[in-house]
Amino acid sequence: MDDIVVSLKNITKRFPGIVANDRVNFELRRGEVHTLLGENGAGKSTLMNILDGIYQPDEGEIYINGKLVEIKNPSDAMRLGIGMIHQHFMLVETLTVLENVILGLAEQGLYINKKEISKRIEEVSDRYNLCINPSTKIWQLSVGEQQRVEIIKTLFRGAQILILDEPTAVLTPQEVEVSFEIYKQMIEEGKSIIFISHKLNEVMDISDRITVLRKGKYIGTVDTDKITEKELATMMVGREVLFRLERKPHERKDKVLQVSNLKALDDKGLLALNGLNLEVFSGEIYGLAGVAGNGQKILSEAIAGLRKVIDGKITIAGKDLTNASASEIFAHGVSYIPPDRLKMGLVPNLSSVDNAILRRYYKPPIYNRHLINYSEAERYAKKLIEEYDIMVPREDAPVKLLSGGNMQKLLLAREISEQPKLLIAVHPTRGLDVGATEFVRRELLKQRDNGVAVLLISEDLDEIFMISDRIGVIYEGQILDTFDIKEAKIEKVGLLMAGMKSEREFSEQVCSTV
Repeated sequence: MDDIVVSLKNITKRFPGIVANDRVNFELRRGEVHTLLGENGAGKSTLMNILDGIYQPDEGEIYINGKLVEIKNPSDAMRLGIGMIHQHFMLVETLTVLENVILGLAEQGLYINKKEISKRIEEVSDRYNLCINPSTKIWQLSVGEQQRVEIIKTLFRGAQILILDEPTAVLTPQEVEVSFEIYKQMIEEGKSIIFISHKLNEVMDISDRITVLRKGKYIGTVDTDKITEKELATMMVGREVLFRLERKPHERKDKVLQVSNLKALDDKGLLALNGLNLEVFSGEIYGLAGVAGNGQKILSEAIAGLRKVIDGKITIAGKDLTNASASEIFAHGVSYIPPDRLKMGLVPNLSSVDNAILRRYYKPPIYNRHLINYSEAERYAKKLIEEYDIMVPREDAPVKLLSGGNMQKLLLAREISEQPKLLIAVHPTRGLDVGATEFVRRELLKQRDNGVAVLLISEDLDEIFMISDRIGVIYEGQILDTFDIKEAKIEKVGLLMAGMKSEREFSEQVCSTV
């Protein structure tokens, strides 16, 4: 068909011990947004990395505009008009927008005509209302603006087929709306978009068609207007998924965490927390909403004893633990689910057993006469694996071989099993599919119902509103406001996340120059 711009036929890709794509078919039409949907480990990223030239298929064929092609690397993909915008931006923060746009372009040569390139960037920016100044350095831009730079980079290089990998994961609701308008304009001009997202409401809003993968296999392709979110979720995971979790009445009790006038520096020595105040009580989930980079990570590390503060006070269960060690804070009943499960939460090359006992390897009965009793360690790990339904190939396999959802379950099981007074959960469902997300949220609610104080730090407003009892908004290292869940409005919270108080202020900011 003339309107098919991409056709992947019977694509198979194997890695040691796993078939990531098993005879997968996918078609993209000219002028459509086609969403690729599936659980963690379903094979979405592998398939798109094949289309972008990062991987080569073991079997199958790729057709671009009806022509059989071989894509050996991303440069081949770009020559064919394919551009991929990754969830984690590929930008050099110390360089300008212009320098990032031309970085790696072989045809650029030794001489850089900055005036001509700047003019071309401005034309792209103006055409799609991206509002980006070519001379601005990347570190001066917000997360939403940095994503627009990635779009400019891709369009500047002539892409007609765009692959967007979790493009809204770090954006406020207002920024998502702006992005969707940009995508729709691209579609009107005949470009085609492959959209990867875990947020089903966004998928339903932006997509024309949806293709579902499950465990590496092609399940089916549907028109968006002929299916519901519930039916999509069932296609993804093979069972019914609940989108609204039952939340018992809020029974807030004793104050467990008090943060007073806290000030702390980030890794660059810049002030990241600027007089922050916060309280969390037992039997509640306090949801902290904010765009990435506004001090959330620094705050969680300071409370968990992983970062020193320069001023202020952290009190846990009535005891001043400001600048106490991580082990001392843990001993006072604090468990911590960090934002990066592989870099901070788990040790990738160690087994599930080793990771499961990281909180208690020095306690009896696992610790016995200066040695680890591995029979007891295995018994304990198996208990967690069964209770939390963690899918592992075998207990001695490295955890890096697990899917994202099963890694997160193992991390959650280890921290919750210590029966904490305070549970800090940072982005606990980031990158998880709907099934794993439902499981994690249920567990957090269960802890709240058991009297634990839960500090939930998330950029997912749907999650914040679904399970929180109170919502605080962090911006530039301060809590701008706190709302009881019954009074909180998603539009107001979204504006505060961007540091603004009105829609008018947001509209003016979108096209302001730095």
